[in-house]
Amino acid sequence: MLRIINQRSEASTELRRICDRTHDEQILHKEATVQQVLQAVRRQGDRAVLHYAEEFDQVSLKPEELRVSGSELDAAYQQVSKDLLDAIRISCKRVEAFHRQRVPKSWVQFEDPEIVLGKRYTPVDRAGLYVPGGQAAYPSTVIMNATPAKVAGVGRIVIATPPRPDKSVNPAILVAAQEVGVQEIYRVGGAQAIAALAYGTDTIPKVDVITGPGNIYVTLAKKLVYGTVGIDSLAGPSEVLIIADHTANPTHVAADMLAQAEHDSLAAAILLTTDATLAHKVVAEVERMLINHPRRLLTEKAIAHYGLVILVDSLAQAADLSNEFAPEHLELQIADPWVLLEKIRHAGAIFLGHSTPEAVGDYLAGPNHTLPTSGAARYASALSVETFIKHSSLIQYSPAALQEMATAVDTLAMAEGLPSHADSVRLRVQKPTSAQEVTGDYPISPEAGF
Repeated sequence: MLRIINQRSEASTELRRICDRTHDEQILHKEATVQQVLQAVRRQGDRAVLHYAEEFDQVSLKPEELRVSGSELDAAYQQVSKDLLDAIRISCKRVEAFHRQRVPKSWVQFEDPEIVLGKRYTPVDRAGLYVPGGQAAYPSTVIMNATPAKVAGVGRIVIATPPRPDKSVNPAILVAAQEVGVQEIYRVGGAQAIAALAYGTDTIPKVDVITGPGNIYVTLAKKLVYGTVGIDSLAGPSEVLIIADHTANPTHVAADMLAQAEHDSLAAAILLTTDATLAHKVVAEVERMLINHPRRLLTEKAIAHYGLVILVDSLAQAADLSNEFAPEHLELQIADPWVLLEKIRHAGAIFLGHSTPEAVGDYLAGPNHTLPTSGAARYASALSVETFIKHSSLIQYSPAALQEMATAVDTLAMAEGLPSHADSVRLRVQKPTSAQEVTGDYPISPEAGF
């Protein structure tokens, strides 16, 4: 049953409970298991990967079967419908167009004629993308992860995805990968896939950055290999928060809440509304839609535990509660969403107006659907081109500029007890005596003057 509450203090307490829903006591036990998997793959490479594929996924593979073959890639096109292929291509085109606007440009500036400063952006050499698989198919995850890596200019992009019981990989995943331009795909999932990408094996390359969502074991593995490689985020269960007023359609609101709840039994669906009539209609619509829902058991569990309707006194109060929660997805189903937008500070993606369901963001609007969850939108952002790019600072001083700054550098270096820092400047700016010009014997004591 979807609950309705109207007390501010209770609302804040419930939102905190939902935000912390993944902090259970079993995490430490699972983390120990993941640590064992990582260590085994690091030591034993492919042998450990194959062992865990059989133990966890009940799939027996040979080393040469880890990589998806060219014939499988070709055959995948014959196994998807024309409508699905067309939809994948539309999504690829729109997502790429959006991300091409996000590529940072290297720059230099002349602070004065004697100093040049700048930034130089370069992509990582190799990126590993994790795509959930097995019985499920998530071509949108392929598109959302591979496209920004491609646009960033990553030289080698590889995908790891768990196989189905017959060893095959879902053809929709294979087609989406090829449409984005990725043909190096490995049939391996779970923590062992993250370990293989982080450390490398004889078959699977070591990468620089790992992105993509997964179950708790995949998430913990990404957490533990961070530092060896970069990662995008530690994504938790999906969530939507909807702010609605009297102009919202209760059927549409209910459908959007269920669109999140059907992801996972831990998914959260929250409605904040100023209209009590709308609140009760949405509850009734959710119950009606659940009756014949194809994923009823899972979805009903999510709604029962992490579904919530909060009555608020004003849209400003709704914005405050939303900022407390910092939702992954925020829908503003109100008469004038752009006005309320000014009060929104924390959200992964914001969907404005009655005709913008979160589902369009999942598939083809353009912005990435890999977003911060569980309150991380307070400090984190969506997966982007920048995830696959790092920058180097550019600094050049002329002899005259170094001379001008030498005293300040010296003062700071000596204040920090680092005399060699000071000497590295002194040796360049002081005028040597005749003997020093011959011998190169420059004074480097802290007391030496300029």
